[in-house]
Amino acid sequence: MQSSRKMWVTAGYYAAFIALGLVQASLGPTLPGLAAHTGVDLADISALFLARSAGYLTGALFGGRLFDRLPGHPMMAAVLVVMAVTMALTPLVPLLWALMAVLLVLGMAESVLDVGGNTLLVWVHGRAVGPFMNGLHFFFGVGAFLSPIIVAQAILLTGGITWAYWTLALLVLPMALWLARLPDPPNAAATTGEAVVAGQPARPVRAGQRNLVALLAVFLFLYVGAEVGYGGWVYSYALRRGLADAATAAYLTSAFWGVFTVGRLVGIPAALRFRTGPVLLVDLLGALVGVAAVWLWPDSRPVLWLGTMATGFFLASIFPNTLALAGEYLHVTGEMTGWFFAGASLGAMAVPWLVGQLFEALGPQALPLILLVDLLAAVAVLAAVMLAARRMGVRPVEASGQVVPVE
Repeated sequence: MQSSRKMWVTAGYYAAFIALGLVQASLGPTLPGLAAHTGVDLADISALFLARSAGYLTGALFGGRLFDRLPGHPMMAAVLVVMAVTMALTPLVPLLWALMAVLLVLGMAESVLDVGGNTLLVWVHGRAVGPFMNGLHFFFGVGAFLSPIIVAQAILLTGGITWAYWTLALLVLPMALWLARLPDPPNAAATTGEAVVAGQPARPVRAGQRNLVALLAVFLFLYVGAEVGYGGWVYSYALRRGLADAATAAYLTSAFWGVFTVGRLVGIPAALRFRTGPVLLVDLLGALVGVAAVWLWPDSRPVLWLGTMATGFFLASIFPNTLALAGEYLHVTGEMTGWFFAGASLGAMAVPWLVGQLFEALGPQALPLILLVDLLAAVAVLAAVMLAARRMGVRPVEASGQVVPVE
């Protein structure tokens, strides 16, 4: 594929991930409106996180196989259209079970788009994909930052959430048209006859590596649970504690995703200068400080804003750094990647749901309390990952991609 065409295709993926961010960050600021529309409380409406994450998990398990067999860009365009349609339907559905079905389909579409963007970008750029992959996730953050602002403005202008969803749906459609017109990259899986991860042929997972893979999957479960839990519930937390009105709470959510985006941008040069393990530890400790501040000073508006921004900033680079850490100790295969995404999907499902269940029983303080426990557990699992790697007797992979025993 020619260089100029690669740039156009890459720009199309970036646009698609802006759309993905717009859609994924819209649920949190609209939860109270959806609860009122369906006539349920916040504990019940938290089931939407379960439905969406169940759909995402399903899409993650099967999306990669679809891209191995079918043209990628038409499929990405199709799921973007599905995302637009389900977003348009969301504020119109008056029954919780029916709304869960809509969110299930939306989650599947989001996941297929996510898998497709990451996979096809590798096929376009091969071993040079690193900076482009960081850019892909940066543009997701751009969409996630803009989404609550759009929601807030729509609520201010119309007094409800319907036009917020319809506006986001309309913004998604041009991305679908863009991708549908782009030529597909060469199918690397078809060329090699194997699944390809980061431009390298997949290899079977050895028995001695499975514990490390499982630990990394658990770590991603905890991390993604914290990210989605905070981003999805901080809006309701601020409202319930009386620290913000609806518009200000939406801006608070936008601030979380805004500094999250900045954190991902800062994470690119940081990853080039510092070892991955220490960077992950600093990220976790910084997020812990942010959440702990919100928990310790629950009635302070400045602390809520500062704690939210600190949490978003330090959480930002954990996901790409975790995948980088896996690459340092393992020759990452498609099987491993499947486990990583499964852990992340389950975390996005379980932790926000748990926050919703305890939000009514314990009050809004359930949010920082659960995330404190979650992040402390993540620190423990990170320590276990490092210990397991040491016991395996491996060190970071060399340029050849081979895992080398520690001498």
